[in-house]
Amino acid sequence: MLVLVLLLSGCASQLDSSHQCGTVSSFLAPEPELGIYRAVVTHLDGKPVISQPNYRLSVGEHRFTLAELIDSPTLKVSLASRTPKDLIVVVEANTRYHLAAKFNSDKVYRGKDSGFWQPEVWQQESYNCELPASR
Repeated sequence: MLVLVLLLSGCASQLDSSHQCGTVSSFLAPEPELGIYRAVVTHLDGKPVISQPNYRLSVGEHRFTLAELIDSPTLKVSLASRTPKDLIVVVEANTRYHLAAKFNSDKVYRGKDSGFWQPEVWQQESYNCELPASR
């Protein structure tokens, strides 16, 4: 009987962890004066997506492909250099992560230099997240 109880409790804890989630967001207006600009999600875990303000995700590692929306007058790179970049976010339960494009304004970027930005989580906060019940 004890073995059955231990097996069932192990199953219950696995079930509970699969229903935990976190949220990744790209809707907050970042702070250009700090070199932080908006970014748009183009792919999630390798699959193309229509950009949304929030992504409710299972706990674990998720890969985001982001396109920057940096509108600084000091940015003088070619359009060809404005390519998307990947960011891995390790999502924890009941946590919201805010994505942004960090403008590396420490030097002048010209021509085909894609090093002018990097994707990042610029804010993180507690957030009650629940996955919808599966049918």
